[in-house]
Amino acid sequence: MTTLLFIRIILILIGIVGFSFILPISVALYYQEYNAIWAFIVPASIAVLCSLIAFFSSQKKHIAFSTRSSFVFVALAWTCTSLFGALPLYIGGYIPSLIDAIFESVSGFTTTGATILSEIETLPRCINLWRCQMHWLGGMGIVALTVALFPLLGVGGFQLIKAETTGPEKGKMTPKITNTAKALWIIYVVLTLTQAIALRIAGMDPIDALSHAFSTLGTGGFSSQNQSIGAYHSPAIEWICIIFMFCAALNFTMYFYAITGHFKEIWLNSEFKAFCFVVAITTLLMAIPIIPLYGAQSIRYSMFHVLTIISTTGFATADYDIWPASTHLILFVLFFLGGCSGSTAGGIKIVRWVVLGKQASNEIKRTLHPHGVFNIRLNGKAGRKDVVFSVTAFIFLYFLLLACTTYIGCLGNLDLLSSFSGALAILGNVGPAFKLLGPTQNYGFLPDFVKLWYCFAMLAGRLELYTMIIFFMPAYWKK
Repeated sequence: MTTLLFIRIILILIGIVGFSFILPISVALYYQEYNAIWAFIVPASIAVLCSLIAFFSSQKKHIAFSTRSSFVFVALAWTCTSLFGALPLYIGGYIPSLIDAIFESVSGFTTTGATILSEIETLPRCINLWRCQMHWLGGMGIVALTVALFPLLGVGGFQLIKAETTGPEKGKMTPKITNTAKALWIIYVVLTLTQAIALRIAGMDPIDALSHAFSTLGTGGFSSQNQSIGAYHSPAIEWICIIFMFCAALNFTMYFYAITGHFKEIWLNSEFKAFCFVVAITTLLMAIPIIPLYGAQSIRYSMFHVLTIISTTGFATADYDIWPASTHLILFVLFFLGGCSGSTAGGIKIVRWVVLGKQASNEIKRTLHPHGVFNIRLNGKAGRKDVVFSVTAFIFLYFLLLACTTYIGCLGNLDLLSSFSGALAILGNVGPAFKLLGPTQNYGFLPDFVKLWYCFAMLAGRLELYTMIIFFMPAYWKK
């Protein structure tokens, strides 16, 4: 693939993001936030114009992405999109520091939800909407959006989807990857609109309802309120968020199976059953210690924070830093788990722990029966050994990057707990951590070099490590 073709597709992708500025611009016009309009119109106009020129500059021809070129494209696409998304925040002066604006944008698109802002409610409504909209665009995947909307490009999209989506195994719901991307986005849009309507009925105004639906389905966690969901003091709103955080953390293939009537596939899915079990048992274990604090409401508080961490959404209704130490242990475990593969959630993913758990069980059996033959079974079928190898390598790299990120945080004068939990939150795309980076704090006080490293770690976590780390491997540059 030539460099010009590469640039052409990147420009088209940025043009799509620029076109999505229509929504915050419309909100700015409605609320007469005229000073904010130009912060969107200028970059959007340039991006859309360049993308149109790029789109019509050459004839359609099939572009076959190799494995090597797909990694380059996806890494560049996410980096360029994050830089572009920072422009309204920086140009409008709402985040005066360019590095801070980039951090906020990367946190938005990677659905991390870690913010450098201490005062959110004073921002224009269009800016807060854009912050949440970045979650929504990044949740399903900006490359998946391109593949869905622009089949006319002739892009061989499966390699791109593989490089962007989450989980140890990538597959297609439909024979054509373009149709798969479209189906995913249709499901995503329907769930988002459903939650937005539910939040509106529960008492949120329309813009807040849409903003929080963007954040929830994108499992991001940005809010238009300083106290996040807790600012509304509404059990109904919290239960709606609980339901949709659960939905967003599931593999979206489950919805496709439900729509097409393949309920047996859902029941046999090992990851789905494991995820439901983990949510149920951790909710119960965390509810018991907080009964003295919340009484009959402890189940709601417990389930909300279990799902906000395991789905990597990062909303908050209470300061869990002041909860009993036993709840901190449970939350720490959830930081390591993450949601399901093929969801908008971050983290290591439940399926990888299922694979390791089954392999550990086989090793115990093999100790008792040295000549026995044992295979892991996933979704009712015998699993392949290469999946075990892939999962083991991923978790090794995850913990290696976790250690590096913790070290960088310590260099930025964070204490060990804040640095370690912050590394977990950043790499797992969770957002809030503990102590100095807890649910009532922000990341704005960190030195710039820590913020830049966190940007890299957020992108690495969202793109399943390999897409970002592979460029540092000498083998990648060898022909």
